[in-house]
Amino acid sequence: MTPAPRSTRAKHATEADAPASKPPAAPGPVSEEAATARRAMAPVRSLLRRRKGALARLAAWSAAESAQTFLGGYCVARSLDDGFLRSSPATGLLWLAGAAVAILLGAPVVRGVFAQLPHFTESLRDDLVRGSVVRALRSATASDRGPDTTAVSRLTSQTEIARDSFAGLVLAGRSFVFVAVGALAGLVSLAPQFLLVVIPPLALGLALFTASLRPMARAQHRYLDADEAVGRRAEVTRTALRDIVACGAQEATAAENRRAVEEAAAAQRVLARWAAVRTLSVATAGQLPVFLLLAATPWLLRQGVTAGAIVGALTYVLQSLLPALHTLMTVLGAAGARLFVILDRLTRPLPATPSPTAPSPTAGPRREGRATAALELRRVRVAYGPGARPVLDDLELTVERGEHLAVVGPSGIGKSTLLHVMAGLLTPDRGEVRLFGHAIGTCRPPERAALRVLLPQEAYVFTGTLRENLCYLRSDAGRSDVDGAVDALALGPLVDRVGGLDRTLTPDTLSLGERQLIALGRAHLAAAPLLLLDEATCHMDPVAEATAEHALRARPGALVVVAHRLSSALRADRVLVLDGTRAEYGTHAELLRRSALYRDLTGHWGETER
Repeated sequence: MTPAPRSTRAKHATEADAPASKPPAAPGPVSEEAATARRAMAPVRSLLRRRKGALARLAAWSAAESAQTFLGGYCVARSLDDGFLRSSPATGLLWLAGAAVAILLGAPVVRGVFAQLPHFTESLRDDLVRGSVVRALRSATASDRGPDTTAVSRLTSQTEIARDSFAGLVLAGRSFVFVAVGALAGLVSLAPQFLLVVIPPLALGLALFTASLRPMARAQHRYLDADEAVGRRAEVTRTALRDIVACGAQEATAAENRRAVEEAAAAQRVLARWAAVRTLSVATAGQLPVFLLLAATPWLLRQGVTAGAIVGALTYVLQSLLPALHTLMTVLGAAGARLFVILDRLTRPLPATPSPTAPSPTAGPRREGRATAALELRRVRVAYGPGARPVLDDLELTVERGEHLAVVGPSGIGKSTLLHVMAGLLTPDRGEVRLFGHAIGTCRPPERAALRVLLPQEAYVFTGTLRENLCYLRSDAGRSDVDGAVDALALGPLVDRVGGLDRTLTPDTLSLGERQLIALGRAHLAAAPLLLLDEATCHMDPVAEATAEHALRARPGALVVVAHRLSSALRADRVLVLDGTRAEYGTHAELLRRSALYRDLTGHWGETER
């Protein structure tokens, strides 16, 4: 086979040796966020335009609430100044009765407000459900995408969260605006000086809270992304459990799952920090005006403000402004952020660029000046932990289509690690792995499964018929395909021993070699154009191993084998030698001339086989 265009020597490179990677400049964050906000809030704007009548009725009922707020504080002030402080209890009680009537009139106002609310919330939910269904159908029917695993979440929990959040925002925003109008009008009617005391802390708290809304939304967005990632990892682990066990990828899968959970925990901590900022904003805008009113009482009295007016001002702040402000900030900080993030997710357009599809194993090579290689490793570096000596360091390797490569080296040198990197089960610390021209990191698990098959040393056989085990990676295999694999791998004696292809197997009754033979038959039937064998024949006798390798070599595609015996290296087109400090490749004869380690290994194999 044609050797790779670049050397496979693995040097101990420093970080400075790696080429600097500069991603393309992203658009400015302000314009991007503004565009995102416009798109996310488009359903709300459209809803409000369609519901102008309901909006006017809601404003009318809210105006009544503003009048109610005004009367509450004003009547308390008049009851003191015109009644109790002037030794006229009857007048004072009359003014308090007016305040009580204003409170009682709040019930029909609340009823009127809630009667208008469904015109907004239910319509918004219907719009979001309709859009989610359309999005899910388009995604599911696209030939270049797999099933949308988040569609159910969008149709159920996310649309309900958006509905409830929007309802809370409408109630809280409307209440604060009209309560604030009534309270501020009351403060001005009692004494304009109150505005000098109440407005500054109120404005400061609102400004602090407003400044925290955007980062709060980002934190909420990050948390929802992380939460969905945990769900996706759980789904992938559940559905691919057999493959994970069969490929010996439990540790790599557990590490990916841990990273997803840790990211979700970190996102939740960020969210909690911004919740603390929200609490500070509420204290500044709601509690500080009360303290300043009390502290400024001597000055207000000297300005001619009456005691009844001061009590009325405290009533406005404590009974009206503070509850409305607290509700608004709580709803905006939690429900508002959730609503924005969910609307962003529900209105996000489907990706325009299709995902890379797996090439057919029988298709001709894709032309890009030359045939696309089956597998490419570009300056790959892998270490088992920070500061640890790398197992693979600056490794470059190209495996062409149809090539048979054997990987040899002392035990524990990193051969299995290399195959896990090739299969995409282990992400290298540095460098790139490409399968048939596609970066393996951009391929989803189903796409990677269509490109390569990895057989570990411990073969996986499940309780089922022999035919089901052989067809596990290719459910559409016909009878002739299965019979061809049985003949090619000399599985006839095993088929006879277990009672036929359609007899249920009991895995515990199979020898380790028989299990490996079944796994090799499964790989032979698979449609993947790249086979990776990690000492997958170590429990088989040399004759069965040779038969299996010849059969796998004859099928379309490339074959990479971690050699268990010298004969595997002799059968390969090229041999890759790993020794922990550098890697060499070439034919058997070439490596005998220039690699002392390979000569030692062949001598060791010869003594073992004798």
